[in-house]
Amino acid sequence: MEKVLQTNSLDSLGFRRRPGTCLLARLCRGKERRSLSSTAANIFEGLENGLIVMALGLMMALPLAESLLRRVFGVGITGSAVFVQHLVLYVGMLGSVIAARKGRLLSISFVTTYLQGKWKTAASVYANLFAVVITCYLVIASIQFILAKKIVGDTLIHGVPLWPILLILPFGFALVACRTFLQVCSSWTIRCVAFLIITAMLSIGTVVSAKSLVLPGIVGLLLASVLGAPIFTVLGGAAMILFWGNGQPIAMVPINHYRLTVDATLPVIPLFTLVGYFLAESGAAQRLLAIFQTIFSKMRGGAVIITTVVCALFTAFTGASGVTILALGGLLMPILISSRYSQRNTLGLLTSAGSLGLLFPPSLPPILYAVVATTIGSEITIGSIFLAGLIPGVLLLVLTWWWGIRSDPSTYIQEALSGTKALKAVLQAKWELLLPVVALVSLFSGIATPVEAAAFTALYALIIEVCVYRDLKFFRDVPRVMVGVVFLLAVFLLFLVLPWDSPTSFSPSAFRKGLWNGQKIPFIPSGFFSSP
Repeated sequence: MEKVLQTNSLDSLGFRRRPGTCLLARLCRGKERRSLSSTAANIFEGLENGLIVMALGLMMALPLAESLLRRVFGVGITGSAVFVQHLVLYVGMLGSVIAARKGRLLSISFVTTYLQGKWKTAASVYANLFAVVITCYLVIASIQFILAKKIVGDTLIHGVPLWPILLILPFGFALVACRTFLQVCSSWTIRCVAFLIITAMLSIGTVVSAKSLVLPGIVGLLLASVLGAPIFTVLGGAAMILFWGNGQPIAMVPINHYRLTVDATLPVIPLFTLVGYFLAESGAAQRLLAIFQTIFSKMRGGAVIITTVVCALFTAFTGASGVTILALGGLLMPILISSRYSQRNTLGLLTSAGSLGLLFPPSLPPILYAVVATTIGSEITIGSIFLAGLIPGVLLLVLTWWWGIRSDPSTYIQEALSGTKALKAVLQAKWELLLPVVALVSLFSGIATPVEAAAFTALYALIIEVCVYRDLKFFRDVPRVMVGVVFLLAVFLLFLVLPWDSPTSFSPSAFRKGLWNGQKIPFIPSGFFSSP
């Protein structure tokens, strides 16, 4: 009986264990464990992507339904605006979670490019450790914020309590912290040591005075930032350290983050960004490029004019020069090279032209500027921001054209413009040429709110790219584009963890004195708190 019960005696009794005959044996094998973990990761990834698609879809559908019902039946959807505003919070947090999953949180890592071997590994471990610690403090601060909301009894709409809606904050930051921790190192030994260090850093505030930790904390954050820590952890960490050292609760950081994220006009940003991504992922670039090639290709400097106009148009919708360069770089570079511009000038022009549309409506950065400025008390509207940027934007375009004409090495024989070719190109891209008209008329005519205008423009772009040109498949490509949008949104919305109104709260007195507990505050961190 003892032999039967002994695992090692099975072979001696004539029983040969075959691989895969026992479920427990299969699960204990490395290959099966990896397969199981991969399946779980795929399920979790699909859930995250599905939530993103659902949130962006509702963000587009609700304002349109509200506008239609209000105009046709004279009634709207109660609380739809508030619901859409909180969807931005969910999109931003889910975007940051997905960005952390793919290791694409925005960081400044120029120092690590010069490091090799163990030094590079050590720098990565240090930066990720600081990022995990700061993100854990953001989790704690978010929990404090939610508990305060629960005690006060704030409600959203129809008596629905607000605090369960806000649970996305600690859960989102916790997932970011976990995924950043897993990127510390692939070795579980180093991860265990890192876990002990993180635990010690999280508990150090209970045994050491807060004021005495301000200067070391800021210096440590600055070092982590240049070694590759995500920018949002540096900004949020600096804010929390200075709040903490000044005797104020660190919950002020998620409070400011929430207040800015649920601003009434902020849903405009993801919706217009979605428009730009629909254009970038379709064949719109080729169709628009064909128009400007037909008109300007035989002019001196025509290649530069084509590049700047098309890039400015794309960037105005995407809000990011990187997206524009990826979408248009492969198309525009051969045109510039064939016009005998040097490779250096070509690369420089493509890189800079991607930023020329940032001042034109409905670009993302001016809208974000207006949102933040309005939140801290400035009477600035989105329309006034774009109006102020119109002349500088046109001036940048004209100066770039002048450079292109002046430095064009080609010799041109003036040819008459082919009206037939131009008309054919215009007709082929007519629906996309109407896109800026749709956006600007709906945005500035007063017939719709900014959010409704952005939702209508996004729906228009979706229809023409899916139904008219059929460049995108609804069930295959549209979800992929929506998930891609959140990477850019995560950068901007996580950037709001910095309390932009901190100069009006505690920073002036602190920096005027320049002292906390007798220690001189460095000048550089004060730059983190400069008002836009």
